[in-house]
Amino acid sequence: MKQAGRQTRQAIIKEIVARSQVETQEELTAMLRRQHIQVTQATVSRDVKELMLVKVPAGDGRYCYALPQEPAAALSPDRVTRLLRDSVVGLADSENLIVVKTLPGTANAVASVLDGLRWPEIIGTVAGDDSILVVVKPRAAVPRVLEKLGAMIAA
Repeated sequence: MKQAGRQTRQAIIKEIVARSQVETQEELTAMLRRQHIQVTQATVSRDVKELMLVKVPAGDGRYCYALPQEPAAALSPDRVTRLLRDSVVGLADSENLIVVKTLPGTANAVASVLDGLRWPEIIGTVAGDDSILVVVKPRAAVPRVLEKLGAMIAA
């Protein structure tokens, strides 16, 4: 088995989901292992979140994973709130910057969602592994952005 980088692994996951009916993360983990990709179920769980995979009806009362069909669906209020609530562990600010602390490996997905919200106060984000730098303009908008983020996390 070989270690695959996150981007490579996620590209393979997209291919698998596009051509197969995958009902569980365990099944997806097994399919990756059959392709000689060393992966844990916890890593697959993070990948599912980051890729914003959705469960769609597969017939016979079963559901399988699928890629979101349209950006609007990927950014539904429920999905955004759930991702933030499940991933964000802290918020801090200084001047016109907000630091969003996340669980390891989830910062890119959270930053992508924050960018996708297109809040006029957020100029942009820079994500690492477990933290995001959010640039806010004007500086006076920082409390408003913190309040909105806090409300979504607490929801």
